[in-house]
Amino acid sequence: MIINYDDFAKVDIRLGKIIDVQDFPEAKKPAFKLRIDFGSEIGIKTSSVQAAGAHVKEELLGMLVCCVVNFPPKQIGPFISEVLTLGFPNADGSGWVLVTPSKPTVKIGGKLA
Repeated sequence: MIINYDDFAKVDIRLGKIIDVQDFPEAKKPAFKLRIDFGSEIGIKTSSVQAAGAHVKEELLGMLVCCVVNFPPKQIGPFISEVLTLGFPNADGSGWVLVTPSKPTVKIGGKLA
């Protein structure tokens, strides 16, 4: 499916900083519960990510990640995921490798253009 720029522009992808990582044993697949800080404009949001296997909790804490912030919240078991944290499937199938900027100089809450 081909989309145009106006379609892409509707997706609000922002940079956030992971400030809390918890195990999510109730998830169907190995996952973590995250709290992500997007700065003063958006604030702190929650996200569930199937990154266990590709990342460890200690690695995720403080990581800068790219997230879709304008999807509706999604109920995942007992947890509400407010943003979609973006990633690619790990080559060995063990979770998702999260999308992060190559330099730490990007502003928290900055919008992907």
